[in-house]
Amino acid sequence: MIGFVSRGDKELENVQKEMPKYKSHKEVWALKIKEVIIDEESARIIVEDGYAPIIVGDAYALKHKPQAGGYYVVYKDGYESFSPAKAFEEGYTLVDSSCK
Repeated sequence: MIGFVSRGDKELENVQKEMPKYKSHKEVWALKIKEVIIDEESARIIVEDGYAPIIVGDAYALKHKPQAGGYYVVYKDGYESFSPAKAFEEGYTLVDSSCK
């Protein structure tokens, strides 16, 4: 990251030093996605066995683009998100295995 920083389509040149690095310490609730079924107004996220499908609005589906293999994530404040499997599994550790 030294020398330039990419922000979407723009590159900022002549950056003098590396950007600060952060480590996640958040606790979240998450389920691995098995399948995503999208229709005109909503999407059904089929998750791990033992859990009902999760219905999300089209705004969620368009913004987060959930995919099978990734994770449906809910933060403490209720914010819903999607995380690709690799990023999620590298950044989070299961803390309550009684839910599995």
